Amino acid sequence: MHLKLICNPDESKSMPYKIARVVYAETGATSLRVVEALTSMIQNCSYATGRTPMQIASDAEIFDALHKSSPRNAMLTINADDRGFQMCVRVATRMLHGFLPDCCNGATRFHHADDMPRWATARGYIADIDGLLFYL
Repeated sequence: MHLKLICNPDESKSMPYKIARVVYAETGATSLRVVEALTSMIQNCSYATGRTPMQIASDAEIFDALHKSSPRNAMLTINADDRGFQMCVRVATRMLHGFLPDCCNGATRFHHADDMPRWATARGYIADIDGLLFYL
């Protein structure tokens, strides 16, 4: 199967797709709950740092899937028609329009339960949502 990347010059329309790709790669869209939690964490981090949600979603220090060596990196090239990906797009759109409540208790960091980054060892997580641990 050959996938073609379609570029939309209207950033307001392409931004939800870019954010959704990262959210999809990190969550696999296993549930609405985890997609909403990770997307609201992006929003919380944006508020806390003054960076845009797109800048947060493009930060490889936050999202391991952005590294070529990550096993989740291949999920960034998901077919845009995939139902799970479309759920991520809808949630990202809600977040960008200010209609997504905080679903992760104010968290600004996360990691997968099967991973323990150094920064997390001295902190206690505040939420465990479908295999993602969230931190302030």
